[in-house]
Amino acid sequence: MKKHSRRGISHGWMYMRDNSTKNNFIMQAGILAAAGIVSRIIGLLYRSPMHRVIGDLGLGYYQVAYSYYLIILLISSYSIPSAISKVIAQKLAVKEFRNAHRVFLCALGYVLVVGVAASLFLFFGAGLFVAPEVIPVLQAFAPTIFLYGILGVMRGYFQAHRSMVQTSVSQILEQIANALVSVGAAWLLIHNVFGTLEIPMDEAGQKTRAVYGAVGSALGTGAGVAAALLFMLAIYFLNVRLIRRRIQRDRHENVEPFGQIFKTITMIVTPFILSTAINNLSGTVNNSVYTKLFPDIRGLDPLQFYERMGVFSGQAQTISNIPIAFATAMASAMIPSVAQLVASWNVEGAKERIGTAVKTTMLISIPCAAGLCALARPVTCLLFSNTPEVEELAARLLMALSLSVIFYALSTLNSSILQGIGKVNAPIIHAGVALAVQTAAVILLLFFTDLDLYSVAIANTLYAGILCVLNQRAVRKAVGYRQEILKTFVVPGIVSALMAAFAWAVYEALLMVTASPRISVIPAIILAALFYFVVLLVFRVVSEEELRSFPKGSSLVKLAKRFHLM
Repeated sequence: MKKHSRRGISHGWMYMRDNSTKNNFIMQAGILAAAGIVSRIIGLLYRSPMHRVIGDLGLGYYQVAYSYYLIILLISSYSIPSAISKVIAQKLAVKEFRNAHRVFLCALGYVLVVGVAASLFLFFGAGLFVAPEVIPVLQAFAPTIFLYGILGVMRGYFQAHRSMVQTSVSQILEQIANALVSVGAAWLLIHNVFGTLEIPMDEAGQKTRAVYGAVGSALGTGAGVAAALLFMLAIYFLNVRLIRRRIQRDRHENVEPFGQIFKTITMIVTPFILSTAINNLSGTVNNSVYTKLFPDIRGLDPLQFYERMGVFSGQAQTISNIPIAFATAMASAMIPSVAQLVASWNVEGAKERIGTAVKTTMLISIPCAAGLCALARPVTCLLFSNTPEVEELAARLLMALSLSVIFYALSTLNSSILQGIGKVNAPIIHAGVALAVQTAAVILLLFFTDLDLYSVAIANTLYAGILCVLNQRAVRKAVGYRQEILKTFVVPGIVSALMAAFAWAVYEALLMVTASPRISVIPAIILAALFYFVVLLVFRVVSEEELRSFPKGSSLVKLAKRFHLM
């Protein structure tokens, strides 16, 4: 038994550990964020070859089908990791290992039933959501919903133990498999049907080619989820002996019946599902208005709007989502952490953790937003191969979306805080209000201005801003805390503006030497990040204790002290 315990310590990423360090949740969030950022970078890197294979129209078909797939996924199983991690974390906080594992088993039963129903509904009801030519693409997503539900339960189980490494590794594996299969399957399908990757001259041929390419890309999404699920199952079975020993040592006499657990799971999961679904309805509504309603009323060619929406959601929005990965990871770490503190009546501890999480998220999100705004064009050029006109459109859309990075990061974190402290209905109401306002805004801007696709970007930012304000106010009212302003928002904002100017100047100087945007932008980003880090330390925005809580924090502290910055 002792030998196994030592093994669990030496190979902690494979085994569950009960970490209780004060700021360990930041470390775990950092690990998950790093994996999320790596995953999204992989996603961006494969978008370029995928775009070359399937084209703008194929990417537009894919994004439209993906938006509806995502809605069904959200309703059925996307929120499972967060919801299950909260329920299990509450049991672990009082050492009820037997009940925690029964929750896990009930959650598996729940997603098996719901996953099968949702997959069948999406496959046979695809025609209810999309145009006839996009139906095969949406149907290709159907099996993924079933697999994702099981994967979500596995991830939530480990997250409840405040161990994010397993989820992190599975995310990277998921994106690698997704990238390889998406590009490979799309290439094979198009090549087998047409014998070449050349785009046909006739409209019917263009549609057929785009559909086959989008179907191949959709199959990649399922392959990625399958790869991640196999990994998580392997890690779980490595921990089976440890799990059984914990259950055997559990002396609690209160063993909850499965019926009561199913009821608890349903009560917890439903608000999570509604909140997440409404949160993501914004993109689907904007997508539908722009590709269906707008072309019909203006009497324009729908194909053009699918292509332009592919630029917005497949390029600009995909890039802007990268920094939000940190907030998403912090939110995943916050739910079990805050739930355990609330379950043990440690309100002051919960306040302190919330304040630290908000500050850490802003220290990352604000400079990312400023950097994306300053370097929008070279970043877009680095990641995608576009014509000059499309490159200009993608860059301007990315600039328009940059502010939403801050709003989405803070609103995502605060939604999870509210769910963690039991205020599960508040994020649903706030998301509904924000959705109603942004829907009215996008319709008015599209039909009464000449902003065209920029109307969608403005509505997207408006939605995130309203949600951010409402969630922040609700958290402050619920737990009675006030966020420190100067070092959380003001100073990072000023330093980020200086960093953005510095990044642009470095990029322009390097561009004069190299004459290559792709070569110039990478060192500009690295030097800008270093500039931001140094100035934060000079202004004493980050303390030594806070810096140590980051992944590789001890190394960062040593580096800062070596250069007399701390």
